[in-house]
Amino acid sequence: MTTRQLDFDACYLAVSARDSRFDGRFYTAVTTTGIYCRPICPARTPARGNVRFYRHAAAAEAAGFRPCRRCRPELSPGDPGWDVRADLVGRALRLIDDGVADESGVAGLARRLHVTERHLHRLFAAELGTGPLAVARTRRLLLAKQLLTETTLPITDVAFAAGFGSVRQFNAALKESYGFAPGELRRTNGPMHEKGGPVALTTGLTLRLGHRDPYDAQPVLRFLAARAIPSVEAVCRSGDDVTAYTRAVPGGSITLRPAAGHVRLTVRTTETHLLSRLVARCRRLLDLDADPGAVREILGATSLAPLVAARPGLRVPGAYDGFELAVRAVVGQQISVAGARTLLGRIAARAGVPAVADRPAVDPSDEDDANDGNPGAAVTGHVPLLFPSADRLAAADLDGLGLTTRRVATIRALAEAVASGSIDLDGAGDPADTTAGLLEIPGIGPWTAGYIALRALRDPDAWPEGDLVLRRTMERLGIAADEAERWRPWRAYAALHLWSHASDNPNTTPRGRNR
Repeated sequence: MTTRQLDFDACYLAVSARDSRFDGRFYTAVTTTGIYCRPICPARTPARGNVRFYRHAAAAEAAGFRPCRRCRPELSPGDPGWDVRADLVGRALRLIDDGVADESGVAGLARRLHVTERHLHRLFAAELGTGPLAVARTRRLLLAKQLLTETTLPITDVAFAAGFGSVRQFNAALKESYGFAPGELRRTNGPMHEKGGPVALTTGLTLRLGHRDPYDAQPVLRFLAARAIPSVEAVCRSGDDVTAYTRAVPGGSITLRPAAGHVRLTVRTTETHLLSRLVARCRRLLDLDADPGAVREILGATSLAPLVAARPGLRVPGAYDGFELAVRAVVGQQISVAGARTLLGRIAARAGVPAVADRPAVDPSDEDDANDGNPGAAVTGHVPLLFPSADRLAAADLDGLGLTTRRVATIRALAEAVASGSIDLDGAGDPADTTAGLLEIPGIGPWTAGYIALRALRDPDAWPEGDLVLRRTMERLGIAADEAERWRPWRAYAALHLWSHASDNPNTTPRGRNR
């Protein structure tokens, strides 16, 4: 369902079957109850004449419907169709998730996208049935609903954490849209954990991040763990499994842990207004909105079928920060993963800034919680540093860190381009245009630009041209080079399947670029 108009019969059939493949792709509004639901809602299927279908929760709310308390639309995975299309509406939705509309309004959102407000609103109305302001408002309300349901965070803190400018505005918006005050929802549902009194984000707040099944968390977490930058990222292990991934964020840290049917996000930060952005970036980092069924339908009909059958839930590791990922790609050219980690750690130590002033972002006292009570797990380090921003790295002295003169020049040129706004690596730019801009920077070739597109730009069809491991693995499996054209629009997932296969067979894997 990627067209503007939803097919009523197809939607109703999916709702009747409670088909999880459509979760997040549309919402079902019931005219007799005034409630809108996910396709997987366990409630009795309403009569055909009493339902309407909407592509986005904001459109359902704009039509006067309230979210179901049983299936909880705030837990829906995102619609993966926007990443595939990578059009202006999709990029705008990504920026809204990142809090741009909250901080700069629709006018600021339009400026980031280089269009007029009127044109942006017209596109939203055509694609989603409502405007960008309504989408941003619904995002805030659904996050607030999740916080009220799952945590004991004080209502005042919930308002600001969800992105509202005041408690009065929050109370009025919730009452107007959902028909109840914040306190009523908390009394009805009650927090699901952390009993015993109010908590602050500095001591830890945990939310559930939903995804489509199957979801194979370990390959993603191991990928991130192998590339964890010292003092910026850390991991928790139990045997061969990665049980938790932690990284520094402004004001503190986040920790991600795989769980049954979801990923647990624990946030410790003094910057409460960043919560929505943290949630969105964690979803992209772990590729939680992907549709494995759509990937399997294409790749499973090619020579990659055995690999896809072996790992049906494989995901493409994303990036928490686009600029950081681009620096990783440049530093990692033609060296090992371990070597790149060392150099990136030196860059962070030289130019990074403390996540929290005067104390580590993860306190030693939090270690028991990070280990989930597992005595066999071990935290490999704390995360006191934020990776340097583009403007900071552009002015930093990188001499004496082990980087070549040419590599330093490339990093500086990249940092200057991002700091000036000529290259946007966090979602506003068209992936093809952004990739073309990257290729104009001396020292960035097709492989580096493709790798950045694959992870930072979330282009599902990105292909790291010239990757030695991909080429040799394809040769070993008897796959012709031109077969990659049959993998569109999922070549990024094809690359991950090939890399994973090579990782599972290290004795026959050639030494290649750092991935």
